[in-house]
Amino acid sequence: MAERKHRLPVEPLAPLIRSIRSQRVILDADLARVYGVSTRALNQAVKRNRQRFPEDFAFRLTAAEDNRSQFVIGSQKHRDPRFRPWGFTEHGALMAANILRSRRAVQMSIYVIRAFVRLREQIGANQAILKRLAEIDKTLLQHDTALRDIYQRLLPLLQPPPESERRRIGFRKDEP
Repeated sequence: MAERKHRLPVEPLAPLIRSIRSQRVILDADLARVYGVSTRALNQAVKRNRQRFPEDFAFRLTAAEDNRSQFVIGSQKHRDPRFRPWGFTEHGALMAANILRSRRAVQMSIYVIRAFVRLREQIGANQAILKRLAEIDKTLLQHDTALRDIYQRLLPLLQPPPESERRRIGFRKDEP
């Protein structure tokens, strides 16, 4: 029998990826939902395999970073405030899929990595666009200065000439 490929229902990941500590991360509750496991199961697996998650793969958010009003997604709003969420970087998300060993986690890990790569490409494209816009702005400022100088020089030429006294034609009594 030929094996049928099952399409997994996939939600867009870009809104789930946030910038924290100058790194793009996905929170544990979001990653667990994508991988089809509970947040508790994900966190237990991370705790059992802590040596696989150095600080650049996964880290606990601080109280300042854990803004509940910003992260009101799924079970995140019901989390005990004593337990801060984990933030997983691109490499941490892949490592989490490796330790979970569920079929969905393995399949979705590729999707998660591609989402991180796509965001990186978009940021690179945005930086190139911003650089080009800065160059255009600089050129426009130079042109504005040159046009202002030309206008100042042309302004006296645009004024009507002053009326000079004309000599009247013909004979006048008051002239000697």
